[in-house]
Amino acid sequence: MARSGIYKSEVLRARDNLLAQGRNPSIDAIRAELGNTGSKTTIHRYLKELEEEEGAGSGAKIAVSEAIQELIGRLAARLHEEADERIAAMAAESAAQLVQCREQLAQTTAQAEVCQQQLQQVSQTLAVEQQAHSATRQALQAAQLRDGQQQQQIIGLQERLAENQAHRASLEEKHQHAREALEHYRQSVKEQRDQEQRRHEQQVQQLQAELRTLGQTLIVKQDELTRLYQDSARTGAELLAASRALRQQEQEGARQAQTMAGLQARIVEQERLLAVLNERLGQAISSREEVWQLLQQASAAPVVATGESSALDMTADSEATNEVSDAAVPPGQS
Repeated sequence: MARSGIYKSEVLRARDNLLAQGRNPSIDAIRAELGNTGSKTTIHRYLKELEEEEGAGSGAKIAVSEAIQELIGRLAARLHEEADERIAAMAAESAAQLVQCREQLAQTTAQAEVCQQQLQQVSQTLAVEQQAHSATRQALQAAQLRDGQQQQQIIGLQERLAENQAHRASLEEKHQHAREALEHYRQSVKEQRDQEQRRHEQQVQQLQAELRTLGQTLIVKQDELTRLYQDSARTGAELLAASRALRQQEQEGARQAQTMAGLQARIVEQERLLAVLNERLGQAISSREEVWQLLQQASAAPVVATGESSALDMTADSEATNEVSDAAVPPGQS
């Protein structure tokens, strides 16, 4: 609780303490030094009395103190102004920096949005590219599978061609045996005709006519067999061309599907042609066997000879036998 009154000595002591501390002995400062007690009027009155008591000597000192206090006040005011100016400048600079930071933040945000959009576009493009890559890989696998199947088909065709060539060689061997048998038959028939020439003039004439017919038939069959050989050679050439086309097709991936379809059609056609050739070869073999049977039947037929035209019969028989022998020889082996 504050006291009801203060003494002049207390005010003097408080003033001196303030001066010793280098502070301005104002009424508020003295009252604070006294413990916030006493009225300001009483403190002001005591200060005036102390100034009057101190006299003129102390008056000069007080004047100097007031000048210092005034200087200190101006310095303090100047410091406050400079501080306010610096604070205002710093506040303006901070505000400008804040605006700049906000602008940079907005630009960064916009750039981040653009980057996000670009990232989404790149992700979409990457997904499309991955799908395209997957489709291309599947197409490549399918093409490789088709190529492997076609390679197997070509290998099968080559095996069939080898079998056909082996069959053709077997046919040629059988044909050679037939020629040898026919030659042996010619010799035996000639010997029989030499022995029984006078007994079979009419039968020989009929036999000669039949032999001519059979020779012509054999020539026709031989021509068909020659054509079959040519067709087989052409088939081999076409298969070789198909193999070359397949190798070209492997290099030309862009036209693979069309070329594969063409090759497949040609392979089917070649298979059909091989079947036709085999059928024709079978017919030629059957026809040759029929001719062979007719020749055997003709050699076994009973004949009646006459003595007037034996030389003419031998000549005609030799010509007919030569025709049959020439007809049995394949082209290029005469």
